[in-house]
Amino acid sequence: MNLSDKHCLVTGGGSGVGAAIAVHLAAYGANVTIMGRREAPLKALSEHIDTMAYCVCDVTSPSEIATSLASARTMFGTIDIAVANAGAASSKPFGKLTAQDLTAMLDVNLLGVFHTYQAVLPDMLAAQWGRLITIASTAGLKGYGYVSAYSAAKHAAVGLTRSLAIEVARKGLTANAICPSYVDTPMTDRTIDNIMAQTGRDKQAATQALIAGNPQGRLIQPAEIANTVAFLCGDQAAAINGQAISLSGGEI
Repeated sequence: MNLSDKHCLVTGGGSGVGAAIAVHLAAYGANVTIMGRREAPLKALSEHIDTMAYCVCDVTSPSEIATSLASARTMFGTIDIAVANAGAASSKPFGKLTAQDLTAMLDVNLLGVFHTYQAVLPDMLAAQWGRLITIASTAGLKGYGYVSAYSAAKHAAVGLTRSLAIEVARKGLTANAICPSYVDTPMTDRTIDNIMAQTGRDKQAATQALIAGNPQGRLIQPAEIANTVAFLCGDQAAAINGQAISLSGGEI
């Protein structure tokens, strides 16, 4: 597969899953713009890849997205592929949740996707080709205890993606969500640390508690998500639209 004529946007692209996706797409020849709130990791990732640029941007701000995309288009042209990867997670018993906790999860995990897609959609509609890929979670397909705000936001992101897919289906675009279970990233490390602090378990026991729901008994690797993104970008995936693809070892 050759993506040398494509400009790919990856939000939350400085580390973890986003970084893996960005590097993978660049390896297929794409021009890649990564966005995130912290400049240091964005700069470190992009400075050794000629076809990668970065913009410091908070996806909860439509004005920051507009400014960043203006810069990105100047360098690489209009956006062909958008990977809405930026996200955040928090854990708290439902009875202790506040409206602010829920809003915080919705701002990043739902509105971040919404703002990103609204900003890039005109480019894709004009070209009559595009790929919109939401990095969601199995928490967008089922419920988990102690993450009801996060799960609600991811369910909403999946619903948005599925609905958008219907609108763009006859316009040369596809919209899909990828829903991994726990991934081997710093975000999951923080979840493990939280389990250790709350339960007194050691790291091995805390990790086992997380992966117990995965029939393969392991964490998902960022490269597995990046490979799925790349597949969805190719013409061989033109008929895959409106799907929530579970990467969970068979959990769901």
